[in-house]
Amino acid sequence: MNSTSPADRRTQAMALPPVPDADAADIAAFLDAIWAENGLSKPTLASYRRDLEGLARWRNGRQGGLAQADRAGLFDYFAARTALSYSPRSNARLLSSLRAFYAWLLRRGLRSDDPTALLDPPKLPRSLPKALAESQIDALLAAPQTDTPLGLRDRAMFELMYAAGLRVSELVNLPANAVNLRQGVVRVTGKGSKERLVPLGEESQHWLEKYLAEARPELAGKHNRTGLFIGSDGEPPSRQQFWGLVKRYAAVAGIDPGKISPHGLRHSFATHLLNHGADLRALQMLLGHSSLSTTQIYTLVAREHLQHLHAKHHPRG
Repeated sequence: MNSTSPADRRTQAMALPPVPDADAADIAAFLDAIWAENGLSKPTLASYRRDLEGLARWRNGRQGGLAQADRAGLFDYFAARTALSYSPRSNARLLSSLRAFYAWLLRRGLRSDDPTALLDPPKLPRSLPKALAESQIDALLAAPQTDTPLGLRDRAMFELMYAAGLRVSELVNLPANAVNLRQGVVRVTGKGSKERLVPLGEESQHWLEKYLAEARPELAGKHNRTGLFIGSDGEPPSRQQFWGLVKRYAAVAGIDPGKISPHGLRHSFATHLLNHGADLRALQMLLGHSSLSTTQIYTLVAREHLQHLHAKHHPRG
């Protein structure tokens, strides 16, 4: 099978005809309904839209369009995507979108069957989180030049993200009143609008106090800014901007920027806690995972670390 690059796939996708009007109307009604029922986030709704429009454009109204697709038609679409080297994870997400759409049609009485019912999800490779070594974390946290307001902000952001295991979206969207320095905790609003309290740790608290006292007032100017971490324009950095900061400071710290991601700090937080004996249930609460099975993947990372140490240092390793 020839491998197709992402650029090739985008070119082929752009060459497809536009979404037929009937399919566009069905997609819009579906998105409105699931937003009202489930309160899904904008990125999730955008993902559903992208998946459904991709199938609608590929079918181009054949055999009744999107709403009338049968199992064989969907199978052909997945086969075409596989030939174009779409990843199993991308196809698994697509199948999830299609299942939600056809379940909605069933509920409305617009279909009597679910064409996705007998489609098997692709087998996903187990992807272990990529955690940095503790020495690499130390180097990354020390990379910002803290003699400038933005450098001090960046140090405080990195320290807090690592100390509290925050997601990038949680970090950049923190309001200024989320931090309670007296109690040493941060109130985080995670997925599903669920709140959790996470302890700060001494080092993180030190840099937050310094940032709030010295840098944030200068960055905010005379304006009443509500975000905890703000830039020279008084606005919080976006997720993409934070990604750029991680890459830039990784290079300063001597870490290959291609082997690090903003989420890597969260993975490192979890893995390092387990390596030092943290309880899995406590880690679940700190990370804000709704299911313990989501947290358990970190035990595999910790086990790999222990196996490596054993192999390296044990006389019979």
